[in-house]
Amino acid sequence: EHLLAGIVAERAGIASELLAQAGLDAQTISRHLTVLNHKQPVDVPPEDAEQIDGNQIIGMMTPRTRLVVNLAAKEAEGRTQSGVIEPEHLLMGILREGDSVAVRILEEVGIAPRQFYSKLSDASQEGQLPSGPVRGPESARADRESKDSDTPNLDKFSRDLTQMAAEDRFDPIIGREEEIRRIDQILCRRTKNNPVLIGEPGVGKTAITEGLAQKIVVDEVPDLLRGKRLVSLDLGGMLAGSKYRGEFEERLKKGIDEAVEAGNIIFFIDELHTIIGAGASEGAMDASNILKPMLARGEVQVIGATTLDEYRKHIEKDAALERRFQPVMVSEPGEEDTVEILYGLRPHYECHHRVRISDEAVEAAVQLSTRYITDRFLPDKAIDLIDEASSRLRINLEGGSDEVRGLREKLDQVIADKEKAVKDEEFEKAADLKVQEDELTENLKTLADCSLDSNREDWPVLTADMIADIVSSWTSIPVRSLTEDDSERLRRLEDELKKRVLGQDEAVTAVAKAIRRGRLGLKDPFRPTGSFIFLGTTGVGKTELAKALAETMFGNENALVRIDMSEFMEK
Repeated sequence: EHLLAGIVAERAGIASELLAQAGLDAQTISRHLTVLNHKQPVDVPPEDAEQIDGNQIIGMMTPRTRLVVNLAAKEAEGRTQSGVIEPEHLLMGILREGDSVAVRILEEVGIAPRQFYSKLSDASQEGQLPSGPVRGPESARADRESKDSDTPNLDKFSRDLTQMAAEDRFDPIIGREEEIRRIDQILCRRTKNNPVLIGEPGVGKTAITEGLAQKIVVDEVPDLLRGKRLVSLDLGGMLAGSKYRGEFEERLKKGIDEAVEAGNIIFFIDELHTIIGAGASEGAMDASNILKPMLARGEVQVIGATTLDEYRKHIEKDAALERRFQPVMVSEPGEEDTVEILYGLRPHYECHHRVRISDEAVEAAVQLSTRYITDRFLPDKAIDLIDEASSRLRINLEGGSDEVRGLREKLDQVIADKEKAVKDEEFEKAADLKVQEDELTENLKTLADCSLDSNREDWPVLTADMIADIVSSWTSIPVRSLTEDDSERLRRLEDELKKRVLGQDEAVTAVAKAIRRGRLGLKDPFRPTGSFIFLGTTGVGKTELAKALAETMFGNENALVRIDMSEFMEK
């Protein structure tokens, strides 16, 4: 009977539709369960009920329920290639078992089990079963909402960025007005009106698109773009569960046709290069070949985003696709621009972590990430530093007291005892332990709220030293080397170099003076801090001086790319 209630609450698929047509709804099941079980009123789980772990479900099954599941598995094996158990197969298992409260409920509302089984079986053979795996509550709710939409099929495999922007679910976009203006210009063109954002990972390509969605919502766009919907296409979702040839193409084509009919939709495809080959199999077309004719006719507009390497590797090689798009280069912001971006994002991270982020922490995040994290790009790496440092500060504050640690240990023990009681089928004991678990969880939350008071002035402050700790954990560079002031490092540069390089005082002094001039800005800004040629016989300390310079300036002598030209001579 609980399986039947779950199928009805799902409201997705042919099984729930047939039950609804027969007049069976959640309230009817709840009423019959109450009467048949002679208990307190039974509530059918809501559509957004919390998911339960699969192993826990198996442990809670009655023998009759296990029989129904086994029958459903046999139905699935005989009707599908994948063997995935759909809600329809579970309902068939209930009908085949024939002697349960669920069947009695069906009979009470006038459903004849045998005839209903035949009807369900016919629907299955006609291919009316959903092609994907069992859909969860979120998907079911999306299905219901999409019935009132002009684009129901598209809504299943996309996110409406303009709707999300209207709900204020995006961070503010700072310093990208030029790129957004360029996108506006391209979208308003008569032909080739499909921009593609090209830039390194983490420079803000997706954020620029979110910024465009925000501007569409507040009508800060040209007249041609007002009222448009910016929709992020989920190609992975379209591919998922497409077992048979042509299913992916059908889903994509339906979504595009709905967009063409609506006339106000702009697609956003992140990782644009993935459309080449997406869904391609023997005798099938990939996503790019489906889109090309429509892009050529101007029926749909697409904003893409990809990296320069992927653009050259995939898009440029397909001349027919490449000429449909207009590139928009997105460069990495400078340090000053990144600081402004972080200042704009700071209130959001402060509210999330309930900490205060100092100006020094913001500047340290930009400077240290630029100097020591060279394999990633601004502003992404600086934002990650702020985020992780704030997270560490809050966690340390929440779990720092003996009282909190004691409560956590007690909670862990209660949870373990509860799970053991469930396994031993001591359900009354498990219920008592669940009450204790809820009380301990509430106490922990209360303590956390007290330690992180809602008054902003009482929040802990994130400092530059905490940022340095995170950089140190990422790069294994000692914290002292990270936090040392540049002027102090330059002041004692000669002394540090002379500790490692002996007998070369004149060379060390010349190098130190050149480095100081470069750091003080007394140099061409388009040239490096210093370029040196060390001359001398073998063993006098040329390589050692280079290593010492790397360690003193960057905290690690491995911050040196060593090219031995004598090895190049051998080839």
